[in-house]
Amino acid sequence: MNVTYFGHSCFQIELGGANILFDPFIRPNPLAAQMDVEKILPDYLLITHGHNDHLADAEEIAHNSSAFIVANWEICTWFSERGLNLTHPMNCGGTFQTPFGSITMTQAVHSSSLPDGSYGGNPTGYVIHAGDRCLNYAGDTDLFSDMQLIAKRHQPEVAFLPLGDTFTMDVISACEAAIFLNVKRVIGMHYDTFASIKIDHQAAITHFANNGIELLLMDIGETRTL
Repeated sequence: MNVTYFGHSCFQIELGGANILFDPFIRPNPLAAQMDVEKILPDYLLITHGHNDHLADAEEIAHNSSAFIVANWEICTWFSERGLNLTHPMNCGGTFQTPFGSITMTQAVHSSSLPDGSYGGNPTGYVIHAGDRCLNYAGDTDLFSDMQLIAKRHQPEVAFLPLGDTFTMDVISACEAAIFLNVKRVIGMHYDTFASIKIDHQAAITHFANNGIELLLMDIGETRTL
């Protein structure tokens, strides 16, 4: 499984022969100025909620790549009204069976509205299964106890968790989320992009390590094989 970080909460995962892109927010992010959006060509484009810092580049990337947009009903309808009809609307608890594996939509504790102010439906996360690999992409969320049910049902090996505080859970709650999810490796997201979500990297890594969990804080543009 190859993971490439494009900043904020945007990752591309190469898994099961497919390229899966999460929550593209690249062009408006000055920290990701070196990234070439036109070269990002996923097979599947997964969006967790309607806030601009999670879908700003989705329309362009979907047009360039003909990627399947996977999101809740409201977000898929919003994109369809913009001429993007290759969508798969879902809601929490649903599973989309694909050639590479499965995509299950999970709950998140957050808010959601679209850039034009229209209703964005419920915020979500995703669990991805491909062969014997499984990951949990939490989306923007606070800690919630039902993460333990995600662990029981899906047994993810790695979790992508927000930890920048202010708009999502902080480092301490994200570590507790990793414990609920029963994962030993976490990839951090939703931090440093804005002044209000800047974190102390070493302190965060140390806090996770003290709980027996590896925290990866990737550089923008970096690719890692997990």
